[in-house]
Amino acid sequence: MRELLLLASLGLLATASDPKTFDCGTDTAHASDDFLKTIEALHGKTSSGSPAARAALAARDTAKANTGPIAIDAVFHIVAKDANKGTITNDMPSAQLDSLNESYKPYDITFNLINVTWTTNDAWAVGATADDTEMKKSLRQGTYDTLNLYFQTDLSGGVLGRCTLPSSIANGKQDPTVYYNDGCNINANTMPNGAMEGYNQGKTAVHETGHWMGLLHTFEGYSCDGPGDYIDDTPAELTATDGCPTNPAKRSCPNQQKAGEADPIHNYMDYSVDSCYEGFTDLQVARMRNMWTMYRDGN
Repeated sequence: MRELLLLASLGLLATASDPKTFDCGTDTAHASDDFLKTIEALHGKTSSGSPAARAALAARDTAKANTGPIAIDAVFHIVAKDANKGTITNDMPSAQLDSLNESYKPYDITFNLINVTWTTNDAWAVGATADDTEMKKSLRQGTYDTLNLYFQTDLSGGVLGRCTLPSSIANGKQDPTVYYNDGCNINANTMPNGAMEGYNQGKTAVHETGHWMGLLHTFEGYSCDGPGDYIDDTPAELTATDGCPTNPAKRSCPNQQKAGEADPIHNYMDYSVDSCYEGFTDLQVARMRNMWTMYRDGN
C-alpha cells in the first residue's frame, strides 16, 4: 500500500471508555517526491523547473478560476466483527454524511452518498495489512474521485483513522486496480452517536477526508521553524493538540505566532476532540481545490 499511495494517518488508542491523545504515524518523510514538489511549489510559488511543480502551479491557477461548487460521490463501507455488529446502527451512516456536509458545505464542497455497504468479517473489521488489502480490493467502488470510507469496528494499530493523500497514481486511468487502496480507514465508533466518547460526532471522518483532499496536519513536522503544513494561514504549531485547551490558550510556538494568535486547535487538521473543531482556513480550502483539480477531478 505504501509503495503505491501516500498514507496520512492520525492515531488514537481505540478504547471507547478511555480515549487517549492522537499519535500520528505518517508524515512528509513518507511522501513521494511528486507530492512534496507539488506542495512546495504551491507554498513557495516557484516552479523549480520540475514537471510536478509546473503542473501544481497550473492547477492552482485553474482552481482559483474554478470557485464553483465541488460535489463528491462517497461510498461508506461498514465493516464489523460479528460480536460488535450491533454497535453500528442503521442511522449512523446518514448522521455521518450530515457531519461531513455540515463541515465542508461552508466551503462549497458537498458529499453525495451513493452507496452504503454492510459487511460482517472479523478479519476485515480489524484490518491488518493483508486483510486490509483484501477488503479494499473487494469493496472499493467508483473511480479515483470517489471517496471510499471504511468504518471498521475494531480498526488495528491503535488508531482512530488513517487515509491516503492524493497523488498522480491514477494519471487519468479508469482502472481501479491501480488505486484500490485509495480511501480512508476509520474506527466505526467515531461515527455520530458511536461509543468513542469525545470523538463520536463524526469529525474523525472530516479530518481524514481532509487528508484525502490533500491537507497535512497543522503541526506537520512538529517544528516551529519548518514549513509545517505548507499553508501560510495556519499558525505554527509544535505539538498536536489534546482535548480543547482554550483557557489558557495553547501557544506551542509563541515566538512565531502573531500577537493574540494561538495554536489552531479549532482546525479540523489538528487532533482536538470533536466538539473543539470549527473549520478550515481560506488557504486550506484553496489547497483542497488545487489538489482536487490536479489529481482527482475527472479521474
